[in-house]
Amino acid sequence: MLRARLSIVAMIVLLAPFARAGEIKIHQWPTQFVPIEVASFPVVMDVGFWMEIVNQNDIIKLYQVTIHRYEGCIDLKVRTNFPLVLSCSIAPTGAVTGTYTASIQNASVMPPSGVSKLCVTLTNANLTGQPGGIKNVHVATVTVRVQPL
Repeated sequence: MLRARLSIVAMIVLLAPFARAGEIKIHQWPTQFVPIEVASFPVVMDVGFWMEIVNQNDIIKLYQVTIHRYEGCIDLKVRTNFPLVLSCSIAPTGAVTGTYTASIQNASVMPPSGVSKLCVTLTNANLTGQPGGIKNVHVATVTVRVQPL
């Protein structure tokens, strides 16, 4: 019984120097000079909202549907780390007057990616301000906005 108590006391005394993390107290290093773990630290970070329209350099080409109506669409390829909804607005340049509208179909995108369709319509197009046969006239600019769901 006395031996058991002495053994327990001896173990406590021998293990006491290693009790606190980040600190080491010994009188002799082991036979070889090897690294001894003394502490570990968790690494954390804050993850922000991130999204990208992969094909943001594409252009929307309007094609004639009737004499005064033009339409065009592109697919918006979106990559994201959060659920989002897209919206848009359109600003005519004045090169061809008329009524411009822009809309996005499948505007909600879930991570990691999705495809939405961006369409532009020009009605009541007044073509008298441009010479016939001219190509790729910049008639409007569409601005796309993003908002978390």
